[in-house]
Amino acid sequence: MICTTSDFTQPFALAGPPRRVVPLVLGYEPIAESLSLRGGDPSRFLLEPVTGAIVVYDNGWALVDGGFDLDGVRDPILRAARYDYESYTAVVPPGDALAEGVSAAGLEWSDLAFCAISHVHLDHTGALRLVPAGTPVALQRREWQWLTSGIGRSAVVVPSDILDRDVDVVLLDGDTVLAPGFTALDTRGHTPGHQSFRIDLAGRSIVLACDAADLERNLTERIPCGWTAVPGDDELAARSLERLADLMVEPGVEVWPGHDPAFSAWMR
Repeated sequence: MICTTSDFTQPFALAGPPRRVVPLVLGYEPIAESLSLRGGDPSRFLLEPVTGAIVVYDNGWALVDGGFDLDGVRDPILRAARYDYESYTAVVPPGDALAEGVSAAGLEWSDLAFCAISHVHLDHTGALRLVPAGTPVALQRREWQWLTSGIGRSAVVVPSDILDRDVDVVLLDGDTVLAPGFTALDTRGHTPGHQSFRIDLAGRSIVLACDAADLERNLTERIPCGWTAVPGDDELAARSLERLADLMVEPGVEVWPGHDPAFSAWMR
């Protein structure tokens, strides 16, 4: 079946507040420092983690992002067509890190309330191969419009990761409360509809920056990432980075950069 779309009308029925956030490292990718840090060294490559997160409630759970589509990565023809570039490739561990992470967290796929995808780059959209049919997938409307405009490999996107899945893409317009204590934040710029996520736990808040801030240095030194999907969106990306950096200095708020190999949540 092909995915369907609907407008977001009310928060998902999860009993809040969220109890915990489970960080996931789903693979790795070689990234030039200049892509993750404006003004960085284009000849210095970082082996950056491909990350996601599970948000656990008393009556279910939600998934943020999902790494690569392992079926495509492990098929030689699909891998060559989708994931191998001159200076980039998908690196995945043996097994299935997403399925194993869900199992290790003591969760069942049948209890998944929804997925939230930060943006449609191919290192974030692979989870939908595992979700139950009809699962809601929260995506910004601008990102959906970009995805369906005909983008593909040149934009580092595998459209079939979403368009060929039996899911319900739920369209958001800017900041949106998705569930108790779980808010999508409009951080457009890296892509036209990029979103980050704030999870308010008892006693602290975690903000998943996703690709609005690859590295902790982006946040602490207020240096934007060095690349945007659409030419001319640099200012939007810088504004989103400033928003996240401002959140980082609020008491009780942790901002997790999306791809920092030295950040504690992603170290394994």
